[in-house]
Amino acid sequence: MNTGTAPARTPCVYSIGRRLSLLLATQTVIGMGLLLALAYAATHMLFVSKQDQELRGYTAILAEVLQEAYAQGGEADMMSKLAWLAERRPGTFVQVVRADQIEIYRDASPTFDVGLAPTREMRFDIAANGRPDAYRGRLVLDCTEDARHARRMAWLLVMATLAGGSFVAWATFWRVRCNLRPLLDLAAQTRAIDVRKPDQRLSLPVPIEELQPLIEQFNGLMERVQASYSQLEGFNADVAHELRTPLANLIGQTELALSRERSHAELTDTLACNLEELHRLAGIVNDMLFLAQADRGIKARRGQPVSLAELVQQVIEFHEAPMEEAQLGIDIEGDVRLPVDEALIKRALSNLLGNAIRYAKKGSRLRVHLSPEAGGGAHVWVENVGPPIEPAHLPRLFDRFFRADASRCELERPHHGLGLSIVAAIARMHDGLAIAESANGRTRVGFSLNSNPTGAA
Repeated sequence: MNTGTAPARTPCVYSIGRRLSLLLATQTVIGMGLLLALAYAATHMLFVSKQDQELRGYTAILAEVLQEAYAQGGEADMMSKLAWLAERRPGTFVQVVRADQIEIYRDASPTFDVGLAPTREMRFDIAANGRPDAYRGRLVLDCTEDARHARRMAWLLVMATLAGGSFVAWATFWRVRCNLRPLLDLAAQTRAIDVRKPDQRLSLPVPIEELQPLIEQFNGLMERVQASYSQLEGFNADVAHELRTPLANLIGQTELALSRERSHAELTDTLACNLEELHRLAGIVNDMLFLAQADRGIKARRGQPVSLAELVQQVIEFHEAPMEEAQLGIDIEGDVRLPVDEALIKRALSNLLGNAIRYAKKGSRLRVHLSPEAGGGAHVWVENVGPPIEPAHLPRLFDRFFRADASRCELERPHHGLGLSIVAAIARMHDGLAIAESANGRTRVGFSLNSNPTGAA
């Protein structure tokens, strides 16, 4: 049994120009056909009206003339009169019968085939001997010429309809191709965009209302792609830089240890230094893996509602030593109970406190502010007194490996620049946002939390 899947069907490719041309040509043929059919019907009615008028006029005259002939000489004079009229009235055929249906007269040699030619006829009565219907006449009118004109007119109208449809199809196809030229230009511009020229954008010499939203959306997409590409290039460079330093330390210390005979104590010190660098490498890799998972849209695992103030207190206990060293105090303001992932929130709070301790003015006080948010969420702020952050740097504060300036990087307490990126990722995992403010010597960095999760891990 064949278990293979059927090949995917390739969708049919069609031409907008050809489709519009065919559509408009069909509509034109139908529209013109209806109009010209009405014109033909009106003309045919005119022919019929003219023929009926001619028949009525001639039958009236014929009946009057024959009545006079019968009154003067009887049936013989009436038949002579009919023969005389037949010679002077080509294109007609006359037949007369008595009331008892006995034929007394028929045109001997009509100028047309009465049985086959297109004709119209009318019957009339001839009064005689006091009877209004003593004789009954039949007048047949030859309509061959009118029929020939009608056929010519019909063919002319059909040819005009087809010619009009063909002209509309050609004109539409040509006009559509001309109007689609901007799309072809945009396609050519799109093909010309290259990774080596990421700043190229789509444009038209004359803006087109229908295409302008597409151009703006595409250019906006290219702006985001260029920003992401630039950020990725910077990220790769930062990763290489951050990994190069511990790797260079490991290589240098190992080469130095192997350069000559070492004592047990010296080798132990070397291994301890190498282990510290390896822990630093492991920390960078683990943080990068965590951020990669967060970028894939993983949500936090929420438990029962907990006090955020209690979580802050637990994190403060972990940072007591560096706070005492920097002679820093801390205040906790407010409290909110929310269902959160405790481990992740502690990690975010630890990163915020570590960042605040690192840059706080010696002897100042830190402040952790917890406030409820409309809709059941919360805001968490960690504030310190210290060097301000430039407004231009605030939007990038949560970028990976971003450092505002060299003065904010302490060589004696190095860090790899992923702490605030992890804070932003944890905020997103709780359907919140990371926020930073800096003014008047005070810097506030924090995040928001949403109590109504849109998904779960």
